[in-house]
Amino acid sequence: MAAVCVFCASSRTLDPQWLDLATRTGEELAARGHTLVSGGGCVGMMGAVAEGTRAGGGHTLGVIPQSLVDLEVADTAADELIVTGDMGARKNLLIGRSDAFLVLPGGLGTLDELFEVWTTAILDLHAKPIVLLDPDGFYDGLMTWLAGLVDLAFIRQAAMERVTVAKSIGAALDEIDQRLGTAR
Repeated sequence: MAAVCVFCASSRTLDPQWLDLATRTGEELAARGHTLVSGGGCVGMMGAVAEGTRAGGGHTLGVIPQSLVDLEVADTAADELIVTGDMGARKNLLIGRSDAFLVLPGGLGTLDELFEVWTTAILDLHAKPIVLLDPDGFYDGLMTWLAGLVDLAFIRQAAMERVTVAKSIGAALDEIDQRLGTAR
């Protein structure tokens, strides 16, 4: 149906609730017939979303820089694993190979990826849906701060409207399906 890039944490020391969220996201992607596009790692939420997708019979595509392959964190079980020379090439391939972006809870790397796809959307380099999965208000502080930047004229309201916030996996994927016309 669609290639959905999921950005999320790759930390090995996360609370099980976040790993469960990632696994369930992967399972739902597979149930809807979507391909998972990921950062190609096998640890943390990134590994869990890939495992969940495969457990549900879905296809997985990982894109990972050689430096992370060297650290032995590559998702070698991926249906397709592309190794890049650096993180910049990785992000370009993730954007190019995806139809939509789903951002789960994460740290600096996840935020970097979110802002990369958000900025390129604002610059009209793509018109792909960007959905922030915000269970339990994980991203409330960030979104409140960014909304305040609209009031200060650092960000236009139209830029804020390029990202949809969803509170559940189902609502997030419904938004992607609706925007892509892939709803069953």
